[in-house]
Amino acid sequence: MANSLHCDIVSIKEAIYTGSVEMLIAHGRVGDIGILPGHAPLLTQLNPGPVRVIKEGGQEEVFYVSGGVLEVQPHVVTILADTAVRADGIDEAAAIKAREDALAALQNQKSEMDTGAALAALAEAAGQLRTLQQLKNRA
Repeated sequence: MANSLHCDIVSIKEAIYTGSVEMLIAHGRVGDIGILPGHAPLLTQLNPGPVRVIKEGGQEEVFYVSGGVLEVQPHVVTILADTAVRADGIDEAAAIKAREDALAALQNQKSEMDTGAALAALAEAAGQLRTLQQLKNRA
């Protein structure tokens, strides 16, 4: 069995990462999921949050995805997301403000649509902050 697999992380705008990895860890719908070479084929949705890529040689990179789809094929893992950025590109102050705004919107909700939009904004802000925490823990 090979010790690596090819990984592509792609947003609507651009390919964020392409290369060989030893392991990928992403935030799935029911928790974090780890992908190693030889993983069974899989197609699953992702929640907003961090994606950790462990490259050949053990170097780690952290990315943020706004949700999306993770597909595992025999030698390739692909993440397709609306938004995908390197973790060091996240503005922490903006993420904290977005979380505060979403919490305020939840307290002042007037309809189910307001609630849904506020919950989505809160999930995205929480995912960005969790990604920043992963980046800090790595350092």
